Amino acid sequence: MSEGKEMSFWGHIGELRAHLIRAMIAIVVCAVVVGYNVNWIMDHIFFGPTRNDFFTFRVVNHFSRELIGEDSITLPGTFAVQQKKLFQQFNVMMAVSMFGGIVAAFPYLVWELWRFISPALHPRERKSSVWLINFVWILFACGILCGYFLILPFAINFGLLFTVSESITQLFDLSDYTTLFLQIVLGMGVIFLFPVIVYFLTLIGILTPVFMRTYRRHAIVLIMVVAAIITPADVLSMLMAAFPLLLLYEFSILMSAYTFKKVVKRKLAEEKAAV
Repeated sequence: MSEGKEMSFWGHIGELRAHLIRAMIAIVVCAVVVGYNVNWIMDHIFFGPTRNDFFTFRVVNHFSRELIGEDSITLPGTFAVQQKKLFQQFNVMMAVSMFGGIVAAFPYLVWELWRFISPALHPRERKSSVWLINFVWILFACGILCGYFLILPFAINFGLLFTVSESITQLFDLSDYTTLFLQIVLGMGVIFLFPVIVYFLTLIGILTPVFMRTYRRHAIVLIMVVAAIITPADVLSMLMAAFPLLLLYEFSILMSAYTFKKVVKRKLAEEKAAV
């Protein structure tokens, strides 16, 4: 999109289509790379939280041994996953590949979005928006890591250890585990983009830090509901998801306050310039 030149509506649509096509190509390329290495990814990453040597469990057990002298988390020796449908493994491979492609290509997707929007910005706004590009993909990556290392392991631990009868044999469906994995990990990645939404809403005058502080209690209730949706029905997993979201909300208040001050200063400067 060239600067200093008017572009028609269909010109904007054509430009957007070009950016979307490049974004889709990036996702497909990354998905192909993930699919090519899917065996290693499934064994070491996808099913990693089902083993006792997973990083989160080793850290928890390390501190547990220091405090109480024994491991507090011990998973069963085997995690028996069964395939119930003929093409179930293929469908899971496609889902994991697409998920991995989106995660790997996400920084490029944000960059393509910025390339489409940046010509409409003033030079000063374009320069200051560079930090926002990095902020978006870093937040998304933090959400993915939080879901994978903090919430998913404890959800799996609860699901494996909770029993109502010793006569029940645990056999887990591959699609159910895949849904749990994507629901928690991808869900946390999306939710961690909340500060970005707060930034834009504050920038256009819809949201203020006063409003966010006033309705903090309502937000806490909503956060607990969201945490219950993206996690299984156990209290521990819900609390593990709610805690980072509460910190995220407090951080969003600080971001809203910072942005609101910038908006007020800009309006005062414009009023002085008009006078």
